[in-house]
Amino acid sequence: MDNAALLVGVPGVEEDLRAVELRLSEALTPDDPFLAQVASHLAKAGGKRLRPALAVASARASGAEPTEGVIDGAVAVELVHQGSLYHDDVMDSADLRHGVESANRRWGNLVSILTGDFLLARASEMAAALGSEVAGLLASTIARMCEGQVRELSDAFNVARTEANYLLSIEGKTAALWSASCRTGALTAGMGRADIDAFTAFGRSFGMVFQICDDILDVIGTDEELGKPAGNDLMEGVYTLPVLRTLADADTGGELRDLLGGPLGLPERDKARQIVRNGDGVAQALDVARRHAADAADALSDVPGEVAATLSALPARLVDRHHR
Repeated sequence: MDNAALLVGVPGVEEDLRAVELRLSEALTPDDPFLAQVASHLAKAGGKRLRPALAVASARASGAEPTEGVIDGAVAVELVHQGSLYHDDVMDSADLRHGVESANRRWGNLVSILTGDFLLARASEMAAALGSEVAGLLASTIARMCEGQVRELSDAFNVARTEANYLLSIEGKTAALWSASCRTGALTAGMGRADIDAFTAFGRSFGMVFQICDDILDVIGTDEELGKPAGNDLMEGVYTLPVLRTLADADTGGELRDLLGGPLGLPERDKARQIVRNGDGVAQALDVARRHAADAADALSDVPGEVAATLSALPARLVDRHHR
């Protein structure tokens, strides 16, 4: 079961995602044929649609059928995500995304950057039509994503990177959009303020769980599971939680530190991954993810209904799937 199946299990979400897909296709069809081709490249390759799924699932917790506004809000958060992918692939010099050739590899960095800008602008346009609160939310979320990414870049190849800086980085670059996705769903569904805030907190904690688990998968997973080369974080000098915990270990830290701190060849990358897998870093990172999963469940503890109960259990299930 992939990550998307976690949310498709929420009643009604699978149907809603079909509506999202149709609306997303419309949003990715500008007048210029070339831009339309590039802008739809990654969307057509697939992807999990986790963020729009969170938006429509949160909206369904209101007990009402999702409106056109709910669907548009879900599409807007997916457009933010899609735009960030085009920019990420340029920063990472990536060759693959979702198992297909990346846009920057096929069309070059300039086209990829401009396409990412177009998608963020289209997201802002859709958000503006949903009202000033949703528009402001997405604008601040994009800013937080940039802050998180810059924080990560400033720590590239830094073996002294602190765990606190790592957590602040992923809270910005990943959890901010998960939180905004849930909040957008709750806002467009017309929920009360207490429930809107509950889903906002839930999304933030769920996003932390997701990114920590994704970082673990970069160490223990395969190219096929990731849809991109495994161990890419190590190659890019991005030292994530399982790596930081391994570096802090008296038994394994020295050997790993001797490998890191600069660009790696493939043999060194594979050796570094093996050191992390053999130590306690992965298990310790999973423990941190479990704490965030518990926070996510607590956030929805006062929200009534089957949908909220189902959602509250999902972060812990995601952590359990990464226990090997």
